[in-house]
Amino acid sequence: MFRSKPSFFERLTGAVRMEEDEGAQEAPATPTRGNLMEESPEEAQLTIDVYETPNDIIIKTMVAGVKPEDLDVAITREMVTIRGKREEDRTVSGEDYYHRELYWGSFSRTIVLPKEVDIEEAEAVEKYGLLILKLPKLDKNKEARLKVKGA
Repeated sequence: MFRSKPSFFERLTGAVRMEEDEGAQEAPATPTRGNLMEESPEEAQLTIDVYETPNDIIIKTMVAGVKPEDLDVAITREMVTIRGKREEDRTVSGEDYYHRELYWGSFSRTIVLPKEVDIEEAEAVEKYGLLILKLPKLDKNKEARLKVKGA
């Protein structure tokens, strides 16, 4: 079976093409003019960096070409899901391309967090195509004193 070389976005994000028919031959790695690969409706997976500071868990991912309103970040105390969609410029017809590697379409990534986070204090910032999530860790050893009031 002929296997094509992954696109730049697939290498960058770790996305994998899922073929409906395992026995089908894949398109050549570099499509020629008029013989372009058709994109499947599958969802790509984002690549991420996750690290912690003394107070926060930080998640970074590239979302270049995505409008902030097309990003959805859902957070629980134990998990983060990032979903989005890159819209393709439809002013160029398929037969006019010589080479095509950019990923267009839906993507998502779910990250199980190593520690519980305070979802009320979480922040998301996008700068120059880099999405940075700052998730404050919950301090389970934090102690508070309550004053006892008489009835």
